[in-house]
Amino acid sequence: MWHRQVYAGAVGNVLEWYDFAVYGFMAPLIGRVFFPSGDPVTSLLAAYGAMAVGYFARPLGSVLFGHLGDRIGRKPTLTLSMALMGAATLGIAVLPGHAEIGAAASVLLLVLRALQGISVAGEYGTSAVLLVEQAPADRRGLVGGWVMAACNLGFLLGSGVGALVGTVLGEAAMAEWGWRIPFLLGAVIAVHVLATRRSLSESPLPAEGKSALPVVEALRHHYRVIGMIVCLVLPVAVTFYMCFVYASSWLVERMHFSTAQALDITTLALALQVVVAPCAGHLADRYGRRPLMLLVALAGLVASWPLWWAMHQPSLAWVVFAQMSFALINGVGWSLTIAVMVELVPARVRCSAGGIAYNLCLGLFGGTAPWVATWLVARTADDFAPAWYMMATAFLALLATLRMPEMARPLQR
Repeated sequence: MWHRQVYAGAVGNVLEWYDFAVYGFMAPLIGRVFFPSGDPVTSLLAAYGAMAVGYFARPLGSVLFGHLGDRIGRKPTLTLSMALMGAATLGIAVLPGHAEIGAAASVLLLVLRALQGISVAGEYGTSAVLLVEQAPADRRGLVGGWVMAACNLGFLLGSGVGALVGTVLGEAAMAEWGWRIPFLLGAVIAVHVLATRRSLSESPLPAEGKSALPVVEALRHHYRVIGMIVCLVLPVAVTFYMCFVYASSWLVERMHFSTAQALDITTLALALQVVVAPCAGHLADRYGRRPLMLLVALAGLVASWPLWWAMHQPSLAWVVFAQMSFALINGVGWSLTIAVMVELVPARVRCSAGGIAYNLCLGLFGGTAPWVATWLVARTADDFAPAWYMMATAFLALLATLRMPEMARPLQR
């Protein structure tokens, strides 16, 4: 049953994105442990810089795991990526801080973040390819939506666990040692995922056979498609990390919400995206990809500024409204890009081309969004600089969508 295949393939995204997201939610606390400074903004920038290292490593991960996925198969590639993520997450959980081992702590944290980035690059792209390839023709959008729902569930789990631990332990204990608990939980969950992956079935070989160097072939013959995918993913990547990672710290540092309140707001917004993603995928199967993607790009272009204004209001209701609105737009947009990413390229280079495009976008723009937002606001003294950034990315996605063919048709083999 393809339903079981979806669970076995998508459950890994829950853990991968949980592990990766926990770092973002814990960034203010991690900054104090591994990058101590008299200036809180400096420590936060350093923590976000370490976060960005994981994203800079993602293109490398897409090349490595894309090659493996197209050469040795999707299933063994997913097993390897999961084992790597579990090991790196456990390493962060037990890593001594700057007070214990000095600068070595910062260096080791950067290495572990890079390993997480390489791992998640292989997980997301390869699982999306395997599941969408094996889905019924009229369910590919829905299956892509479930992959995105799993990613959001991972972020939701990271936010929820962070909020629960913070509420139970309190601010002092959370800052001292409590932030390690979510990472330990992630390492434990990896065992379940690896066991579940044993039931996965492999995708059939493409009709034209395997490519000897799929990454080279993808870059040489499908670079226009790779560029199109980058532009389509750009606004949802930037908006997601701007609103659900940067905003969590910003609400605490600038708006004086408690850490628990900020994580509670993020948890509600992520829960909405879990529900929205498969619904959007179903609508894309019924009405096509392009109409919904055009709607998402226009919504991002028009609504980003007023929603960012709402985020600046002292009222909790305004902030919740803004986060939920961003979640609705982003959930629809991101779920649609999964099926399109798989459908635009042939099977022999599908892991490589889709992985390079997606992780190049996340590495250069998505993961750096919190750092860029912090830097822009500090540099320009304009709290609305992040909104202008999101609007620019939505405009690029609009141009790419206008040039994109409708992909609700049989897959290339």
